Amino acid sequence: MKIDFLSVFFPAYNEEKNIASTIKKAGQVLKKLELKNYEIIVVDDGSKDKTGKIVKDLQKDDQHIRLITHSPNKGYGVALKSGFYNAKYPWIIFTDSDGQFDFSEITKLLDKAGEFDVVVGYRIHRRDSFLRKLNGWGWTTLTNFLLGLRVRDIDCGFKLVKKTVIDRISSLTSSRGGMISPELLAKAKKAGFKITEVGVRHFPRKEGKQSGANLKVILSSFADLFKLWWKLL
Repeated sequence: MKIDFLSVFFPAYNEEKNIASTIKKAGQVLKKLELKNYEIIVVDDGSKDKTGKIVKDLQKDDQHIRLITHSPNKGYGVALKSGFYNAKYPWIIFTDSDGQFDFSEITKLLDKAGEFDVVVGYRIHRRDSFLRKLNGWGWTTLTNFLLGLRVRDIDCGFKLVKKTVIDRISSLTSSRGGMISPELLAKAKKAGFKITEVGVRHFPRKEGKQSGANLKVILSSFADLFKLWWKLL
């Protein structure tokens, strides 16, 4: 299937050391795809550094770049929702802005677009701490069990979603970052949309710091997951 129009978005929080290279690499890849049109959206989620200014400077030379600004910081989940609901083209792809994914691998996801409505990346040799990997495995396992999903890496920040999915499922209500993907995939599955996975490479973070959830947020996410499970029964 040939995709002619594509929305790409990057959630960003304090990514002044990464955002310029992330946008430029994305632009180079998208030009090679020979799309009829595309957009690169950066959702600046209340950054306290120069992330927003850097994006504004890049906008001057590239009309494909759009900036959405949150103030104050609202969290990863809300940033994802902003990206999904502000995207204007029939296919939407998002990935994190910290450079831990190779954006050129979007072709792996796009190749599945003819058969599937949602393409979920899973990290090959995830380059995170043991604790983060353990937490990720536990969260994915529980989510699959409760919501009837079969994915290897529920929270991988590299996904392709047909805009029809976003338009037809009930509005995403989760605000926590860990809950957006479970809610999106569970609602898409229940609505009859087709979901598949592809492996993508994962690299160590070069600049900046990862934002990790504290114990209170983790426990709240588990509570939210059970609420979603009950709602979708």
